[in-house]
Amino acid sequence: MATLAAISNANLTPDLGEEEEKAHRRLFLLQIVQPGLTGLMDGSVSTLAPVFAAAFATHNSHAAFVVGLASSVGAGISMGFAEAVSDDGSLTGRGKPLLRGFVCGLMTTAGGIGHTLPYLIPYFQTATGVAVSVVAIELMLISWIRKRYMDTPFLRAAFQVIVGGVLVFLVEIWIGSS
Repeated sequence: MATLAAISNANLTPDLGEEEEKAHRRLFLLQIVQPGLTGLMDGSVSTLAPVFAAAFATHNSHAAFVVGLASSVGAGISMGFAEAVSDDGSLTGRGKPLLRGFVCGLMTTAGGIGHTLPYLIPYFQTATGVAVSVVAIELMLISWIRKRYMDTPFLRAAFQVIVGGVLVFLVEIWIGSS
């Protein structure tokens, strides 16, 4: 009786092996990396506005933390559902909508929680300084992921992400200070 390895070796040509590897990489990108990156970017950038607006409007760490927590969890649920129900995979080949939704929702929440947690520090200025540092780390992480998995040159990815983050940050300071 032939073993699985013998059958695989007999039928698996180098070209077929490369095609299979490319197909697995493509599915990994479509089902894990892309929804995760979308969620991380959304969570990191879109929750900046409510967190820092609340922080600068109240100068109260606890208020900023509560707003950030609510924004992060709410955005995670919203993005997760949006990804899970937007496409069953039959049209785009992205497959596994529940997996994509879970990854997107989890990463959206994680992106918002990162710069929310510093507001557990009771001193507003210290918490804000740490939160700004966390945002810089988040943006660099997003840039690295785009370079690593999406073949975007790091400087281009960093520029795109940082410009978006800075614009949102300036708007939230402006709104929160008014």
